[in-house]
Amino acid sequence: MRSFANLLAVATLAPLGQAVVVPSKVQERQISLPPLIPSIPGVTEPLTSNAPPLPVLQVPTPPLDSPPFTPSNIRPKKIGYFWTGAGDKWHKDFLATYSLDDDTFGELIYVTDVPSSGNDPHHLGPSLDGKTLIGGGLLSLLKTQDTAFYFDTTNPYRPAFLKSNRALLSSIVDEIRAKPDGGFFITYMGSAVGTSPGRLVETDADFNIIHQWPEDVEGTLNILGEQFSPHGLAVNYEKKIILTSDFIVPLSILKPTLGIQRANTLRLWELDSRTIINTITIPNGGGIQDVKFIPGNSETAALATAVHLGQVWIIYPFRKDGNGNQGVAELLFDLGPKARDTTTHPHSSDISQDGKFAYFTLTTANHVAALDISDLNNVKRLDDPDEDQPLIGPHYIKLTPDQKNLVVTDYFVQTGEIGVINTPADYKAQYIDVLQDGSLSFNRTIDFSRDFTNRGGGRPHSAVGK
Repeated sequence: MRSFANLLAVATLAPLGQAVVVPSKVQERQISLPPLIPSIPGVTEPLTSNAPPLPVLQVPTPPLDSPPFTPSNIRPKKIGYFWTGAGDKWHKDFLATYSLDDDTFGELIYVTDVPSSGNDPHHLGPSLDGKTLIGGGLLSLLKTQDTAFYFDTTNPYRPAFLKSNRALLSSIVDEIRAKPDGGFFITYMGSAVGTSPGRLVETDADFNIIHQWPEDVEGTLNILGEQFSPHGLAVNYEKKIILTSDFIVPLSILKPTLGIQRANTLRLWELDSRTIINTITIPNGGGIQDVKFIPGNSETAALATAVHLGQVWIIYPFRKDGNGNQGVAELLFDLGPKARDTTTHPHSSDISQDGKFAYFTLTTANHVAALDISDLNNVKRLDDPDEDQPLIGPHYIKLTPDQKNLVVTDYFVQTGEIGVINTPADYKAQYIDVLQDGSLSFNRTIDFSRDFTNRGGGRPHSAVGK
């Protein structure tokens, strides 16, 4: 058996071969394997619940079956899908479907299990036709499990698990953007063993992995030369560009560690060729967690969050810097002292469809920030940074399709004994009213600790509204 160091070396050097000869078969880019330890009723349950935590790789125990559940037959107009981990990390992880209608708000409609546990469900994203969801696993790699999970939402009230897979050169599924042809672009923050470089993964309409970008020589040298840990992802199909933002080396948050390795960069890509145009640097950014294009902006500008600095930067992808390189970053707004010098905020963001308002979660500050960006030369803060908001550990943030509410999930990551990031959380989904001026009014919540006590509570990381 190869040593971990040898595996790491193979994962790092493999891209050099891929850059010259790009594989032509889907099978050479992805794999899906059954659990290394199959589930045997009455035999493997004690192994699952008693397996000790290990450094980095964990015992690949099979999941415990989901407790019995009686589905609801309500058919609300507004639905929330929440990609959720079992709190005990033993039971199967799951997609929870809830009503967001006023009269039945918070009623659990359905629970859709995936065939594994301990994935620490991460980001969730929909296809353009709304018939498919994909959820990624942040820690799936540690149990050598598939890392991307697909759900059929053709019947929106009864989502069905569709399939799972993993990439051969990369792992740690992060942000997801739908393609017009029915496939996805997905940032994989780490290599196959959780180091740098990660990849920009592309699937076809059947959700098979068809590419792990970059695949050209120049692009491969780019990501080998400077940390490539893509987390945020924005795609503009009209202007034919992509932006990815580099956050942290995933393996560096696990013990033993010499410290979390944070990045200061974004990559600007040409969409048609899937090649990197330029590396854009935010000095001392300390992890560029998210990036999103501003709808309707005349320069196709995007907002990026610099975690260490606690700042929002604006990226102008078609401006050129002093050296003639395409892509310029400028400071837009400083979120203040409570947002600085952390690993976890400003974290996730969303921007209203009219491009006027932007929202950011400040995870360990227990705060959601709101900005009026209708005039980029005079950005106004809409929230009180000193207000004690009624939430703990907000992470993922998403405006509902009608733009009237923000859905915020209060859970980021808790690595436990094996890692160095364990952010406090109340494990709730916040349903926040968006007022006419863009400001926020905290309203209702869904308590995943209460609803899933029979599996150690629920850990809702991300959400999609319908």
